[in-house]
Amino acid sequence: MANSKYEYVKQYELDDTLLPGCWIVVRIDGKGFTKFCDVHGFEKPNDKRALDLMDACAAAVMTEFPEIRLAYGESDEYSFVLPRSTDMYGRRASKIVSLIVSCFTANYVARWPEHLPGTPLASTPMFDGRAVCYPLDSHLRDYLSWRQADTHVNNQYNTCFWALVKSGKTPTEAQATLKGTLSGFKNELLFREFGINYAHLPEQFKKGSVVVRQKAMVEVKQREDGSPVLRERALPAILHCDIIGDGFWQERPHLLAP
Repeated sequence: MANSKYEYVKQYELDDTLLPGCWIVVRIDGKGFTKFCDVHGFEKPNDKRALDLMDACAAAVMTEFPEIRLAYGESDEYSFVLPRSTDMYGRRASKIVSLIVSCFTANYVARWPEHLPGTPLASTPMFDGRAVCYPLDSHLRDYLSWRQADTHVNNQYNTCFWALVKSGKTPTEAQATLKGTLSGFKNELLFREFGINYAHLPEQFKKGSVVVRQKAMVEVKQREDGSPVLRERALPAILHCDIIGDGFWQERPHLLAP
């Protein structure tokens, strides 16, 4: 529209540049995934195939956008962290969010047959996204701690809920049994009634997934004799570990480095 009489319409475009010097977190979340899970027969309370698919999509996003420092995911959501210094797409919220969401969604569809073979994709997976700025390192850590704490609370409740439902209770009865109960009660319920030791459940279910880059040797080409040429690369790695305590961050000081 350059140098035309129609160019005036550009004045209606709002500036959505994100605050400079702040961490940027882009959180994506599945739309209508309760119904989506039912349509595709996902195992309750956790379907490892579906969680592994989410993790693979997050790793693909980090490969596509090298500026992303780390990502954290649980259930049908994922958070991607961009550093304070990033000038990715001029820090334009609409550009950053739309590209990360579309990249994640495209990978979700493309990788579906690999993770859920024999289960046709019967409806369209959709994700929404938002970008939030956090000015301090402590704010970023508190955000990620909030998401991991939420993972534990939701997983413990859902594990109890579905154990009760599978044992014959109605959803309403299961909700009534768990209403207002504390963590200790839920752990005791699982062990006493169903022989489930919550501490022994997979860390992926209890702590969610963290995607960071770790150094690895990869084959970049082959010599004439067929032997591989290896190079060290920083590749996305999926971890299931605690990120609330200091240990994770002390072992990886580069994550919060300028």
